Amino acid sequence: MTASGQETTAPGPPAWVRRPANLASAVTAELVDRIVRGVHRPGTSLPAEPALCEAFSVSRTVVREAVKVLQEKGLVQVRQGAGTVVTPPSMWNMLDELVLGAVVAEDDTLTVLDDVVVTRRLLEADMAYVAARTAGQDTIDRLGALVDRMDELVDDVLAYRDQDLAFHDTIMQCSGNRIARGVVRALESQVGNTARYTGRSERAGCEASNRGHRRVYERIAAHDPDGAAEAMSTHITEAWLLRRGGSVDPGRLDR
Repeated sequence: MTASGQETTAPGPPAWVRRPANLASAVTAELVDRIVRGVHRPGTSLPAEPALCEAFSVSRTVVREAVKVLQEKGLVQVRQGAGTVVTPPSMWNMLDELVLGAVVAEDDTLTVLDDVVVTRRLLEADMAYVAARTAGQDTIDRLGALVDRMDELVDDVLAYRDQDLAFHDTIMQCSGNRIARGVVRALESQVGNTARYTGRSERAGCEASNRGHRRVYERIAAHDPDGAAEAMSTHITEAWLLRRGGSVDPGRLDR
């Protein structure tokens, strides 16, 4: 590294089992991972274009396309005279699948997943509030059927999870808030299959989770907006704490 903070060492070759069909996407994913892991630190420059071409055995066109995508994700800025500079984490697009996935993989403290849960809780509690005001009998019947079905599936974690997702999505759709639903669905799709988020799969966890679902369903069926919002907030928090395990600073979730 130079005195100006520029990164001069080219990355080593990627650990690809076989050469990817889409080289630009593969180079982008590799560089996202390296930036998040701190191989290329905020404030330093990525290796020059020729060095990246050599390291990845790709053309300049591929490297330029990858850098353009990194810019779109907020991970780098191209500065005159400084090259391609890595940005601080505060500028990264945390709703991006590659970025969030890489950050979660490096987050041994689970604080990023705590933030995901807090975001889900705020949005879904509000959507449960609206659903309790607007739900028709068809929606209430569907939620009741889903809760009953989940009681039958506590020993089949994968099947239970499908019904769990359907329960939450039914409430989100009923709320009519497409933006909030889109954010929650994006977060779930990006972290929902990671072991750090799902925790251990066991009957007791499913049973506890469905008790929370039933409380939410009952408050929506009673057209109790405040009760539905509180039940959803409690359910999401308790379910995460059970999956999370270990100790957590209560202040991280009391937001």
